[in-house]
Amino acid sequence: MAVHEWFGDPADALPDDRFAGTLVGRAWIPDAGGPSPVLIAEDGVLDLSRDFPTVSDLLASPDPAGAARSVAGARIGGVEELLANTPVHLRDRRRPSLLAPADLQVLKAAGVTFAESMVERVIEERARGDADAALALRATIAREIGTELSSIRPGSDHASALKRLLIDQGAWSQYLEVGIGPDAEIFTKAPVLAAVGTGMDVGVLRASEWNNPEPEVVLALAPDGTPVGATLGNDVNLRDVEGRSALLLPKAKDNNASCALGPFIRIFDDGFTLDDVRGAAVDLLVLGEDGYRLSGHSDMTRISRDPADLAAQLVGDHHQYPDGAVLMLGTLFAPVDDRDVPGRGFTHRPGDVVTISSPRLGTLRNRVRASEDCPPWAFGIGALMRNLASRRLI
Repeated sequence: MAVHEWFGDPADALPDDRFAGTLVGRAWIPDAGGPSPVLIAEDGVLDLSRDFPTVSDLLASPDPAGAARSVAGARIGGVEELLANTPVHLRDRRRPSLLAPADLQVLKAAGVTFAESMVERVIEERARGDADAALALRATIAREIGTELSSIRPGSDHASALKRLLIDQGAWSQYLEVGIGPDAEIFTKAPVLAAVGTGMDVGVLRASEWNNPEPEVVLALAPDGTPVGATLGNDVNLRDVEGRSALLLPKAKDNNASCALGPFIRIFDDGFTLDDVRGAAVDLLVLGEDGYRLSGHSDMTRISRDPADLAAQLVGDHHQYPDGAVLMLGTLFAPVDDRDVPGRGFTHRPGDVVTISSPRLGTLRNRVRASEDCPPWAFGIGALMRNLASRRLI
């Protein structure tokens, strides 16, 4: 499937209400040799770098939405023009293109925040990465823990009682601990500046034989932990690696191009708030070069932990992030449909196109390749600081 065939209409990246919200992203500016924060507006993509050299700076301001709209600077191109120049194999490197919308924020993810995905993590753990063993385990685990987990508030007395029952039955798991226990699983998804944006390739290790996308809503947090906006993300996961041992989580989660964010951060304002995140719907579509098609749907109303609680578990007196953070909120998507061999469930093939969309946040679209074949990550914090200094922005 050629890139121009899968990327589709660039305007599809925009939310359903298009420019009604405050949409902020990042663009690579060839003439500057580096990135700029940008406002996505009806009259074009507007450079914010003279007042806010980084998206992190903007989101740390007292009123990010008001600031973005009041300081918008030079127009660097049309929205559809930049979107069309973003797919890696179509890109004219002499012209601006879009990047992942986060920069200096730490890239974090919360796991096991939906009951259905929690069951799949238990299966991964018990199957130890063997997809053939997962089919029988899925039925066994369902009998042991039932379906009542989705109604349990993590850390509650009810959750503690269920934990004691499961221990007595020999059915306890580290994934159930973070699913219904008091402490959320929050881990580092990728290094600062390592995320890829819409139109770019996402990576899975070549050696992985069982892996999947994880479509998620992502919170953007100010340095004090206040949620100030949201975007979409793909927390790409190697199920066979994590299933062998939870201690291999970094290898399962953090590889070249394994974190996708975008297309833009929608900043909270009068028309879009944290309550819209709580009620968001997220759709997934996977299209294979072989004609394979898989769809999925996540409803944030079914999350076990409130997004504000997850943010508070990340940032507070116990841990500070002076440049802010982005936090993936977890996925409801449980990839149990067979792709090839009966009982082995879903796994990616090279060339798969993953589309993650939500009406108020737009569409994030990426193609799957081996991490080893994706463009190497080369522009880090040092390069950004040198570039901003050379532009007299810091």
